[in-house]
Amino acid sequence: MKDETKLATLGRDPEGHHGAVNIPVYRASTILQPSLKALADVYTARAEDKQVTSYGRVGTPLTYAFENTVAELEGGYRAIAYPSGAGACSGAILSVVKAGDHILVVDNIYGPTRHFCDTVLKRLGVETEYFKTAIDMASFKALFRPNTTLVFIESPGSLTFEMMDVAAIAEVTHKHGAKLAMDNTWGTPLYFKSFSHGVDLSVHAATKYIVGHSDAMLGIVIATKEMWPTLRDTARTIGANAGPDEVYLGLRGLRTMAVRLPRHMESGLTVADWLRSREEVTSVRHPGLPQDPGHGIWKRDFLGACGLFAFELQKKYSDAAVAEFVDHLELFGIGYSWGGYESLVSVPAIKSVRTAEPWQDHGSLIRLHIGLEDTGDLIADLKAGFDRLNKAQG
Repeated sequence: MKDETKLATLGRDPEGHHGAVNIPVYRASTILQPSLKALADVYTARAEDKQVTSYGRVGTPLTYAFENTVAELEGGYRAIAYPSGAGACSGAILSVVKAGDHILVVDNIYGPTRHFCDTVLKRLGVETEYFKTAIDMASFKALFRPNTTLVFIESPGSLTFEMMDVAAIAEVTHKHGAKLAMDNTWGTPLYFKSFSHGVDLSVHAATKYIVGHSDAMLGIVIATKEMWPTLRDTARTIGANAGPDEVYLGLRGLRTMAVRLPRHMESGLTVADWLRSREEVTSVRHPGLPQDPGHGIWKRDFLGACGLFAFELQKKYSDAAVAEFVDHLELFGIGYSWGGYESLVSVPAIKSVRTAEPWQDHGSLIRLHIGLEDTGDLIADLKAGFDRLNKAQG
């Protein structure tokens, strides 16, 4: 079955819901049973890892439908939905580590994941070591210690878009007895099949392209069969369950991913290629461009791209000039997140989130999310921004 068909059919059960095409929203905490024996039977089934509705926090028909659909789409075993992408990243890590462990995290990792490692994990006695995105395998192997239990990567990084050879990272990681977790939000379950590359835990900020409309906070972690029990038990123990309305929006968003993502990809590449022609720009960071350093890995391993990328300006432009460029864009909203139907712009403070490879000698980095608007209109808006940029710089 092709992915497009999976997205339209998985997780549906009209016969179980009076013929409704979509599974209704289950707003439920207590689930009543007709007898003590029935109650005991439900909890026995739950202990056997069957998907029964025993308590709202554990799962409902809607929750299971969403989780199963994403897991099958990406090629994993089972999945857990979280209240946010940040919660999913934290939950994935907590399902592996214990006090006294050492973990390796790539330096371009999602900011909230870094903050979690530097604060909560440190307080719990887990040491985090950050490594360079362009690390060679010999240097990577040298980082492992007897107590290294987890490697956490993001490829491409969602600020600076470096690509990593995930399969090579996975091979080294497993040889040292550790697990590999990956933030796959950029690739989505549609465009990067992480489990075929050796990933043990795949994390998504479903807030982005899975929901697709900038109106819900949602995360999900997919696991291999081996990792599933600890992922499941950790999430249930800390009570990290997603709300029913958000899960419904996530499942609804999946239905149109195969239509939305190609448009985001095509439009993103069109705008990125146009930006390459601008003299104000020193580099465009988009793995889908043939000129990008990570293009070979992207072309080999990915089935597509999303609409998120960045470009770097010449160092001569002041912060005030950059603000003139950004503040008056008409079609790009200034804000965090991405993956919705609308275009966005931000100016990340890279220096504050890099330690293994300090961000030095660079001009301002501008990150764009290209939405579903007409690319001609978006380019015209950016062109006017460059005019303001040059006028402000003088």
